Amino acid sequence: MNSDLTDTNSQEDPIITIEGMHKWYGDFHVLKDINLTVQKGERIVICGPSGSGKSTLIRCINRLEEHQRGKIIVDGIELTNDLKNIEKIRVEVGMVFQHFNLFPHLTILENLTLGPIWVRKTPKKEAEETAMYYLEKVRIAEQALKFPGQLSGGQQQRVAIARSLCMKPNVILFDEPTSALDPEMVKEVLDVMISLAQEGMTMLVVSHEMGFAKSVAHRVLFMDGGEVLEENEPNEFFGNPQHERTKLFLSQILD
Repeated sequence: MNSDLTDTNSQEDPIITIEGMHKWYGDFHVLKDINLTVQKGERIVICGPSGSGKSTLIRCINRLEEHQRGKIIVDGIELTNDLKNIEKIRVEVGMVFQHFNLFPHLTILENLTLGPIWVRKTPKKEAEETAMYYLEKVRIAEQALKFPGQLSGGQQQRVAIARSLCMKPNVILFDEPTSALDPEMVKEVLDVMISLAQEGMTMLVVSHEMGFAKSVAHRVLFMDGGEVLEENEPNEFFGNPQHERTKLFLSQILD
């Protein structure tokens, strides 16, 4: 498999545009002058050491974190303090977290139908049909009536991906989706993500899974100290890294 699973159309307006974006936590300058455009159907993997700002960057894209300077435009809507715009963007931008964030007191099916029924006002029967479709897609339909605590970590993360898909987003953000999993469960989650990539889903993935980045990403970004230090297509990024910090990072995580 290579990174040309789908072609992105550079003639279209980008689905995400970030211009001169900065973020602080008090005096700590966590993101510094971030500039990024993402085309529809593009898949970007963001890697870097712990504390480099990767997760904060993608959390700013759906306003889970607030940026203080610069612009973030998602699907033609600029992210500001306007709550209506934030709500619109959160409907269009799915998020898959490191720790699943499923409601433990609801069944898997109820977890998947909650958003479509309450946010998109989807009729319950239609929401349940959609939920079962995506549970089939992530190969876990037989668990629909169980509770999250009855599933393995890998199964719960596949449920979390299906839940995001039920909202029919234009973009999915993945925040280290495999880092909390036992090694034998990682592949089942990555297989689902590869399947999404083959279908042309726009994806921004914070991950250290470099095999996934090599096979699926159109671009790989390397972050350190709140900055994007390097950005390239996978073959060049891994085969010919330019920045000394990138070379050091890759030497530490690649066999």
